[in-house]
Amino acid sequence: MNGLGFSSRPLSLSPQFFTNLPMEHLFREGVNASHFNRHKLGRTLDQCADFGCESLFSLVSHQACELEAVDCTFKSLDTTSHSLTGDYAVHSDEDSDEHVIHITHGYSKADRPYLKQVVQEMIVSQDGGIPLACENWDGNTADTKVFKDRAKALVEMLKNTKQPSYLVADCKLYHKENAEFLSQLTFITLLPSTIKLENTHITQALAAQQWQKIDDNYQYTVNHLEHMEIPQRWINAG
Repeated sequence: MNGLGFSSRPLSLSPQFFTNLPMEHLFREGVNASHFNRHKLGRTLDQCADFGCESLFSLVSHQACELEAVDCTFKSLDTTSHSLTGDYAVHSDEDSDEHVIHITHGYSKADRPYLKQVVQEMIVSQDGGIPLACENWDGNTADTKVFKDRAKALVEMLKNTKQPSYLVADCKLYHKENAEFLSQLTFITLLPSTIKLENTHITQALAAQQWQKIDDNYQYTVNHLEHMEIPQRWINAG
């Protein structure tokens, strides 16, 4: 919205915003303020919606990272919830649109469960924290579904590239419903405390006292195993 000029005023006033700006530096020679009229902007926004705003964002972001030599080897994935106030009507299936996000009650990460919300997913580069992908979800969407869909999308994307890529996320990534896609990715995550095998390895490590010392405060053990039919390396730290 800020890129269009006046973020809180009608699109018809956008040419006024660009009137005194160096258009040849911001865009290219031959571009002038009058090109940013409401008709051109309206058609462009329609095309963005048809193409998919999230897909367009990813394409622009990855191109920018290539131009600026941003290292995208490690990608960090997480979600957050945005609480909203006001009355939001529920649309019927006949009136719904595939791009509509349903603002509704869900698990509130902002500790405001009495408010309706939307869930936002973002994946960023470890190098500089550059947003690589962003998608909004219904307010009651579970993290496991978000992470599963993102893992599936990353598998498809990596088919067309030879560069190594590592997905970093919290324990919601490590779920049996994601195993099909995790087996095709290289990932780093926390293990859910509900996994009995993890507790078994920790108990065995404590009993054997076979820890690798890092310093006076930290130590770890490493276990190579197969879980969910995926060869893995588990590191227990204490």
